[in-house]
Amino acid sequence: MSSAQSFKQAPHKLLVIPGPIEVADQILYANASPSVSHVSPAFVPIFGDCLRMLRKILYAEKTGQPFMIAGSGTLGWDQTGANLVEPGENVVVLNHGYFGDSFADCLQAYGANVTVLKAPVGGIVGEDDLVATVKEQKPKLVTITHVDTSTGVLSPVARYAELIHKASPDTLIAIDAVCAAGSEEIRFDDWGLDVVITAPQKGLGVPPGLSLVMASKKALDVLNRRKAPVTAYYCSWRRWLPIMEAYEAGQAKYFATPPVQLVTALRVGLKQILEDAPKLEERFQIHKDVSNYVKDELEKMGCGFVPLDRANSANGMTAARYPKGITAADVLGPLAERDIVVAGGLHKDIASEYFRVGHMGVTAVDKSRGDVDKILKNVKEVLDIARAKKA
Repeated sequence: MSSAQSFKQAPHKLLVIPGPIEVADQILYANASPSVSHVSPAFVPIFGDCLRMLRKILYAEKTGQPFMIAGSGTLGWDQTGANLVEPGENVVVLNHGYFGDSFADCLQAYGANVTVLKAPVGGIVGEDDLVATVKEQKPKLVTITHVDTSTGVLSPVARYAELIHKASPDTLIAIDAVCAAGSEEIRFDDWGLDVVITAPQKGLGVPPGLSLVMASKKALDVLNRRKAPVTAYYCSWRRWLPIMEAYEAGQAKYFATPPVQLVTALRVGLKQILEDAPKLEERFQIHKDVSNYVKDELEKMGCGFVPLDRANSANGMTAARYPKGITAADVLGPLAERDIVVAGGLHKDIASEYFRVGHMGVTAVDKSRGDVDKILKNVKEVLDIARAKKA
């Protein structure tokens, strides 16, 4: 029988989309652990450890209350809308791409009066527009997609939060960090955030299936003061908070069954991030360094980029425009034939004009894998072949 140390996953195509990403052997091994009761004394500390480690990774140890619920990252939008927004209340959505559109749609489903501040494709919402809107509306909530996977745009969350706090101190700030946590620095306490929504399958490097949300004391106070009932059953924090508190206190409590194997895998993944080299701050710098290397090399190959400014480009992924005369058919299929899976464009206005490469988690951090150089070598070769055919 194999052990975690000897286990090696089967050969497969290199998955370098912006998530799900490659999973380390030890994490995949943990995800195949035997079944155990979700109220077993053996499982309770595993769940509790995950909650405590999420606080550390998001720098939320002073004010953060984590929620860990079976579901996708999208469930975090529903948690935010159902628990914090009452029908008719104003919400402002900072839209940097596809996922800003979707967050707005979700909040409207819960009765919010949504104002969308939409940036030009590849750009970010201007500070003056943000401040003017927040001052005028005094919204219950402002949402920000930290990294919009459709464009590769990285939002200046710390700066936006500073401006929002000054313009409307009572306004809650929620960030969609599904494609940011683990690869981008997020300082929940220091930035005064109220909700961080994420999931395990991107920068955290764990298989998908969990909705991970951090809520502030301020957000929970808003929940407790709401006049209308929470407009959901499964994602009601009032039902889940006692569960989270019990597990963290070392006691089992039941509302709905968690995916025990996935939680077990998450603990392994979070422990790797927090306890193994490199340390957390170094991990963020490695992602920046890899991002710059990937973008510099793609630029040499003739690629442009969807983000209009490198300063607002994600560090865990790259949204690269095809060189002149090159199409998706020249790149995506040929790379797949070489066992490398990248993603096509997602933003509806420019979907055919670019492709997306994920370089986060083990692909970025574990240089011994050679993932990054393999990606770049093969992208260059398929571009050279395509150009030769078109010459």
